[in-house]
Amino acid sequence: MRLKLVAVGRRMPSWVEAGVEDYRRRFSGGCTLEIVPVEAAPRRKTTDLGRAKAEEGARLLKAAEGCHKIALDIRGRPWSTEELAERLDHWIRHGTDTALIIGGADGLDPATLAACPEHWSLGPLTLPHPLVRLIVSEQLYRAWSLRQGHPYHRGAP
Repeated sequence: MRLKLVAVGRRMPSWVEAGVEDYRRRFSGGCTLEIVPVEAAPRRKTTDLGRAKAEEGARLLKAAEGCHKIALDIRGRPWSTEELAERLDHWIRHGTDTALIIGGADGLDPATLAACPEHWSLGPLTLPHPLVRLIVSEQLYRAWSLRQGHPYHRGAP
């Protein structure tokens, strides 16, 4: 089963790339993490943000075709690590590749949100989207390791 992190933006700081790659390499046992960057819509002073977000949304959804789609959205439902591990187990049992969709600096457009049956919130903080890539990669690995009985996760009892 593939977990696809589909995210707006192609150029990330080297520390983000290195961190994401570190967690991506740790997956095994029939579960992989794939990073799928999509091009950001150009932004200028006169840019219609709604249109830019719609362009990005179309690219995100195209990259996530055939996958169960989960939008990263501040208005989504927060999951604990244990809940994420349960969700991961569910996705694996159903055998469908899963795409976690991360918008650009202006977020996701309504059509993209509507195309995603699940919305996950990392909390009420506004986080820069490069950092979200790293956080989501780590949390997916943590959930996977919990599911595998690996000692990486040492959460409170």
